[in-house]
Amino acid sequence: MTMSYMPSEKILKNYADVLVNFALGGGKGINKGDVVRVSCSESAKPLYIAVCNAIVDSGGHVISNYGPDDEHGDKRRNISVSRHFYEHAKPHQLDFFPKKYLKGLVDEMDHSLFILAEKDPHALKGVDGKKIMRRGLALKPFMDWRHEKEWNNKFTWTIALYGTPAMAKEAGLSEKEYWDQIIKACFLDEKNPIAKWKGVYRDIEKYRSRMNKLSPCVDRLHAVGPDMDLWIKLGEKRSWLAGSGRNIPSFEIFTSPDWRGTNGWIKFNQPLYRYSNKITGIELEFKDGLVVKSKAKTNEKLLKEMIATKGANRIGEYSLTDKRHSRITKFMAETLFDENMGGPCGNTHLALGMSYRDTFAGDVSKLTRKQAEALGFNDSSVHTDIISTTRRTVTAHLKSGKTKVIYKDGKFVL
Repeated sequence: MTMSYMPSEKILKNYADVLVNFALGGGKGINKGDVVRVSCSESAKPLYIAVCNAIVDSGGHVISNYGPDDEHGDKRRNISVSRHFYEHAKPHQLDFFPKKYLKGLVDEMDHSLFILAEKDPHALKGVDGKKIMRRGLALKPFMDWRHEKEWNNKFTWTIALYGTPAMAKEAGLSEKEYWDQIIKACFLDEKNPIAKWKGVYRDIEKYRSRMNKLSPCVDRLHAVGPDMDLWIKLGEKRSWLAGSGRNIPSFEIFTSPDWRGTNGWIKFNQPLYRYSNKITGIELEFKDGLVVKSKAKTNEKLLKEMIATKGANRIGEYSLTDKRHSRITKFMAETLFDENMGGPCGNTHLALGMSYRDTFAGDVSKLTRKQAEALGFNDSSVHTDIISTTRRTVTAHLKSGKTKVIYKDGKFVL
């Protein structure tokens, strides 16, 4: 499928500038001599080139992780490296972990920049979910090493989206409409996109700091709406994070609560795209921190396999997006954008699986695994964001017995 719409050179240059000179480095950009690993598939070649050039222009070094697109193919020919792997790999291949290579890579790189672009969003459709989970488990140390380096302030990362014809089609948009959402969401049409981002992050910071001021006084949060009645225990020594450049775009304010205190139910009106499958109509019920009931209208089996993965039946993140910050108005069939959608009711998402340990209100580099566990931070090889854009009111129940509404009508109100 050829691209009939192509973003202009100016837009691509702005995009690369935002990613390299703003998103990486936690909103500060890269420094001279920094090493950036750039991961991307063939479909995103125009942005890949712009990003690599921007890194060189900023005095950095590129480690390339550039590969072919994955496509579903048919019975006669398999045109996906990933699909062939999952269909034919033996157990020892699924479990293979190139330790020396990946440890060297983590030691070498200062930043990671990942460009999402799918030529075929259904490339892995029908592949055994258990094999995908098993591979994720095998590669978990690679993720753990990066986290450790990040907690020591020696590593940053960002993820961005490059629109393809198939992704636009999946979202029910024309390629131009799809790219319009990307351009607007990332402020690429602004005269100075980076200055605009900094302004928006200053505004988000106002609400984040108010949430953090309140945090030590909060026992539980209660999210109520037509699609949810959910209690979340915030937990001790928690802070809320936002605006670190980790995702572009990102407008959310989020934390990783104490997983043990999640109770109630929630429905999600947005589909989840995971492992080339679309899971719709997800409903979850929690009791004392664990998912006790899960269902979905489509691909329920995959949802249940995912939840059966170690630690994936617990909450790892709770997030709210204020509709005043996000310019995303359309469904994009990609979590990176969908979890940041604005719209009339704002956005809430929660993640099953791994907690973000850097939401610890203290020096995370000194937090041991045992201490994190005792505080109710969850560990898992998966972290799956599921999204709702329906109406909700979130009330903080304080340790003093008082209550305070913190989020209503798609906006933070504290």
